[in-house]
Amino acid sequence: MELLYLMILCSVSLAVIFLIIFIYNARKGQFDDDESPAVRILLDKDNPDERDEQGEEKDRKKKKIISD
Repeated sequence: MELLYLMILCSVSLAVIFLIIFIYNARKGQFDDDESPAVRILLDKDNPDERDEQGEEKDRKKKKIISD
């Protein structure tokens, strides 16, 4: 039973430590990402008609359902 209390104490202590680290980094601005949305447009595909096989297959199924 004593071991159970020790394990609970260790796990709660570890959780509190991680929470403190998370709050510290959130306030410091670690998770702010202002650059990615501005750069995302540059990473678009050159040809929007290029689709993978799954995309083409989905389009065929939609067309079949619509035509029925």
